[in-house]
Order: sequence, then structure tokens, then C-alpha cells
Amino acid sequence: MVRLFTRRGYDWTLTFARRLAHVETIDQQDSAERAELAAAKRQHRASGAPARVFRDFRYRTLDSWSRRRRVVGKAEHNQDGANPRFVVTSLARSRYAARALYEDLYCARGEAENRIGEQFELFADRASSATMPANQLRMWFSAMAYVLVDSLRRVGLRHTQFADAAVATIRLKLLKLGAQVRSSVRRLHFALASGCPNKIEFEMAYLYLRRAFNSS
Repeated sequence: MVRLFTRRGYDWTLTFARRLAHVETIDQQDSAERAELAAAKRQHRASGAPARVFRDFRYRTLDSWSRRRRVVGKAEHNQDGANPRFVVTSLARSRYAARALYEDLYCARGEAENRIGEQFELFADRASSATMPANQLRMWFSAMAYVLVDSLRRVGLRHTQFADAAVATIRLKLLKLGAQVRSSVRRLHFALASGCPNKIEFEMAYLYLRRAFNSS
């Protein structure tokens, strides 16, 4: 795949398989990588929060790569211990520094995959109807539901504990509630129980959505 991309002039960024042999080989070739892991460990111990240190270097495998390539190493230490990661790329340092390449470019791919996976939390994989059009309609409903819940998260919940919550969490904590419903000619009134555990978030979401989508 790398040869194909290179031959066609495409830039690429790929995961460098995290096997112990690779880590040891990189450490032997570039002892500074061990220093970066130690620095991340010190920062984590000092702050208690996950700490990341990045290093940019050139590397070549024993036989699978035809030449030395740019590798970005992430030396991270968190509550579970050391968590090193490596990506190999064709992009020059002048275009992306090490941290920007990993966090802004490479991690964005994983974030996009997370958003796709979230749709299954709203039953996008339910295809138990007898006909294809019916299953397609169910998928459309699921996609529309995801758009609505994502808008709720981005607009209504951005200053709450659910700002980064999964859609399944929002569905269970804020939408799947028991309430008293009263209807009039022009309005629907929802009365939540006074002991509702997330009533503050519910009220904030209502206020932010009303401010953003006020039709008056």
C-alpha cells in the first residue's frame, strides 16, 4: 500500500505496529526515545494527569522498507503506565510538526471512526424487516436520530458533563426519562420529577437550544 501511494504521489500517515521488538529496536537506534518516555512519566507523576511527549526521527525496518522514513513517536504515561505509539508518514516536518501530525491529523481519523461507530448505538444495524426498502428506512431513521442527538450534544450540552458523552449515554440519561405530559392546542408540557438526577443538564440543554433555534 505504501509503495502504491508513493508511486501515485499520495501523502499518507499510517500506524507503525506497536510490537515490543519495534519499541526495543527504536530505543536502541535512538536512545532519546527512552528519555522522552521518562520525561512523560515524570510529568504524569507531578500532575497526576496523562502526559505526552513527542519525538520526530527517521527509521528503517530490517527488510520491509526500501528506505528510511519519518516516524513520529508519542511517549505517553497515564494511570495505566507507559503507552507509546508510533506513526510513519510521508509528510514533511515543514507541513506538520510531530504533535500536530499525531493529534490533529492522525487522531482525527480515529475520531471520525468513533462517530461512525456511534450510529450503531442508535440501532443503525437493525435490519430485521422482511424487505430491503423497510430496512433502508430504518437506517434513515437511525441516521436522522444521530444528527439530532449530535446537535443536542454540540449545541445544548456543550457546557455540561455530557459535552463529550456518547450518544447512547445521552439517550439513556436525558431522553429515556419518565415524565408527565400535558398537551394543549399550541404546546406540549413535560413535567419531570423533582428528583430527576440530570434535571440541571436538561434545563441547560433547553435554554441553549432555545437560544440557538429561536423561531421568533
